[in-house]
Amino acid sequence: MNTHSDDISRIAGLLKDCRSVLFITGAGISADSGLPTYRGIGGLYNDKMTEDGMPVETALSGEMLRSQPKITWKYLLEIEKNCRKARFNRAHEVIAQMEDEFERVWVFTQNIDGFHRAAGSRKVIDIHGDMHKLVCMKCGWRKETASYRWMKIPPKCPKCGSLVRPEVVLFGEMLPEDKLTILERQLIQGFDIYFSVGTSSVFSYISQPMLAAKHLGKPTIEINPEETGISGIVDIRLRMSAAEAMDAIWKEIKK
Repeated sequence: MNTHSDDISRIAGLLKDCRSVLFITGAGISADSGLPTYRGIGGLYNDKMTEDGMPVETALSGEMLRSQPKITWKYLLEIEKNCRKARFNRAHEVIAQMEDEFERVWVFTQNIDGFHRAAGSRKVIDIHGDMHKLVCMKCGWRKETASYRWMKIPPKCPKCGSLVRPEVVLFGEMLPEDKLTILERQLIQGFDIYFSVGTSSVFSYISQPMLAAKHLGKPTIEINPEETGISGIVDIRLRMSAAEAMDAIWKEIKK
């Protein structure tokens, strides 16, 4: 911790002059909850093939869901099972508490585990959706569920008998326009400080807000034990786990 203490003090100092904060989060923030990530440290699949002999990107694609829903649902069940055994961690808690500390705090997350809202965050753009929200692909029937245990796979709609899916963005599918619009409006309004927490920033829509912030001269912070595509451009980089880093920052600003 001592090797990062100066940077944590700097971050706390910057935050004391801020009214608005953006957190961009990825799978790494949930790693401290015991949730495996698909890429990077502790990956469930990383670059390996699934047991069905295909990349996870193929198994969890919109095309596979439509053509062979049993395969896609097999791996959705695996993800949900890991989420079911986990809960939000200190990093999620601190970000939620930030909403009461600053005038405007938004979370832009790639994660589908729902941990940000479970921890108390209200202003969340879950760009890839929430796996606990189910929808019928035909009639639009919807249900929120804490577990997939009750479902027969692939699940069928109780109203029309058609295929049910989680409201998440699978590989090869478009990002939801309504959430992109919310994000765009918030980015136009701008933030006083920008955090990237536990994301590899491989997608342009994830890295772009940080790059734009840097261009505008706004403070940029990365919390990630791994090197990422934006590590070289951020103002402060903490090579720490999300929970440890966020807890340390919170303690520093509350002194």
